[in-house]
Amino acid sequence: MGRTDRAGRVIAAPPAAVYDALTNRGSLETWLPPDGMRGRIEWWDPGPGGGFRMVLTYLDPADSPGKTSAATDVVDIKFADLVPPERVVQRAVFEADDPAYAGTMTMTWDLNADGDGTEVTVSATNVPSGIDQAVHEAGIASSLANLAAYLEAGDNRP
Repeated sequence: MGRTDRAGRVIAAPPAAVYDALTNRGSLETWLPPDGMRGRIEWWDPGPGGGFRMVLTYLDPADSPGKTSAATDVVDIKFADLVPPERVVQRAVFEADDPAYAGTMTMTWDLNADGDGTEVTVSATNVPSGIDQAVHEAGIASSLANLAAYLEAGDNRP
C-alpha cells in the first residue's frame, strides 16, 4: 500500500461550480497544471467510466525533469466515481519507463459546502514512490490555488 498525500482549500464558489470545473475539459486544461507547467488534454471521454489523457509540460525542465520525457509528464486519468456535486474520484497512471512511477494513484476530490463557498479536499492514495511527497502536496495545493483563481474570477465558470 502506497502513501497518501493531501491538500485542501476553501474556494469562493458553490460546490456545483467546483464540480463542473473538475469535469469540464477546457476548465481542466486551464487550472489543473500546477505552477511551472502547462497542460493539454489529448483525448476526452466524459462521464462515469470515461476519462482523459493529459500531457503536462514543464516550462523549465532543467528544474523538474519529467516522468515521461525530459520535459513532460503524461498521465491517463479514469473517472472511477462521479457524485455531483460532492465528489470526483480519478484513477491516474503515469506513462513512464521508471518503475518508481508505476501503479495506479487514486485522486479523490471531496467538495463540501462551506458558507458561500466550497471546502475542497484532495487525497491522493497509492502515490508512486518516485513522486516526492512535499513536491506532490505543493503541486496539489498549486492546482487548488489555480482552481480558486479560475472560479473566483466569475467569468471563467464552465
